[in-house]
Amino acid sequence: MSEDLVTEESEVIEAVEGTEESIAEPGQVTDPVSALTADLQRVQAEYANYKKRVERDRSLAHELAISSVLIELLPVLDDIERAQLHGELTGGFKAVADQIATTTERIGLTKYGQEGDLFDPQIHEALLHDTSADVTTSTATKILQPGYKFKERILRPARVGVTDPEETPAAE
Repeated sequence: MSEDLVTEESEVIEAVEGTEESIAEPGQVTDPVSALTADLQRVQAEYANYKKRVERDRSLAHELAISSVLIELLPVLDDIERAQLHGELTGGFKAVADQIATTTERIGLTKYGQEGDLFDPQIHEALLHDTSADVTTSTATKILQPGYKFKERILRPARVGVTDPEETPAAE
């Protein structure tokens, strides 16, 4: 056993001396313990960064997977809303529709777009345009299709009719 220790110790010393030669400048003496400590710290830092990167990538992949499923459900949610508006949402189908709505809200899907909201091209898609003296800024006056967000990511912009203020003719 003591021979094994001697062999391992000599291998470590040779390895340290090999790194000393590549790191140390001529005439500079380095401590083998500090060289190994520096290597250990570097490897630990690389591992910690790797773990953070993998966790971030895993979280992003999880969010993208949920987003893709929710995007596929948007037409179903639109159909449910239209059925509710026409009074066709009754009985067992109403219970299923309520459960779907509750589940998507719990996951983090939020619906947005109200009549009277200021028009924002980042979150709205203008499909109709009109002018009126009743508004002072560009306003979403008709919601043709609501928009949906998952967390901060827009899955579908709200499709709206926009009303701009009337331009007054320039005085001559």
